[in-house]
Amino acid sequence: MNESLRHALIRARLQPLDVATQLTVDPKTVSRWINGRIPHPRHRLAVADLLHVDENDLWPEEVRNRRGLSSEIRALYPHRWAVPADTWRTFFESASREISILVYSGLFLAEDAGLLRILTNRAQAGARVRILLGHPDSPHVTARGIEEGLGGDVMAARVRNALTLYRPLQNVDGVEIRLHQTVLYNSIYCADDDLLVNLHAYGTRAPEAPVIYLTHTETDSTATTYLDSFERVWNSAEPAAQIT
Repeated sequence: MNESLRHALIRARLQPLDVATQLTVDPKTVSRWINGRIPHPRHRLAVADLLHVDENDLWPEEVRNRRGLSSEIRALYPHRWAVPADTWRTFFESASREISILVYSGLFLAEDAGLLRILTNRAQAGARVRILLGHPDSPHVTARGIEEGLGGDVMAARVRNALTLYRPLQNVDGVEIRLHQTVLYNSIYCADDDLLVNLHAYGTRAPEAPVIYLTHTETDSTATTYLDSFERVWNSAEPAAQIT
């Protein structure tokens, strides 16, 4: 059953017969599409136009294969702020084994009491939660603030604010926070086999930069590259045992 197509028809207040009439096909053919059969490309485009939706919303796997995109890619957002709040929450809530976060401040997470509660709950349920924040005294943190046009001291102040907000997590078993002094090419958020990667760009603030949603499916993959990067930073970071 193609639930995306079925719901799109409901939202458009159209019946299979309406679609069949518009596309000059047999109504049974439309019913087969709803039951999961993949239409020909010209019919996919026609249905998407009729329903005023993107073809990718109805047949994401077919569109991905046609464009030669990796099966790892679940979504691509033009900006971090374009990632729905519900996506962040369900992303972390889905983790049962591992949550890994690599940022400089990640203040947008630290300021969200609901997300902090999710991290706490996941750790209490047995997931390993690792958070990597930039060391506020690192020259790379200062440089990032300047590059974003915030000023040299602002990014360090944001990190210190995040450290304060993360303080309640320090007493939660399964949560570990470390400080790193590496150049942050990307912010990485991992929940088991899923990753959200905030792709940084020089002179662009992180909320304005794109985010790619990946699923780790193979040993040699895009996701593996980011997971290995996280581990290298984690191994070189120092514990933030006392957050002040």
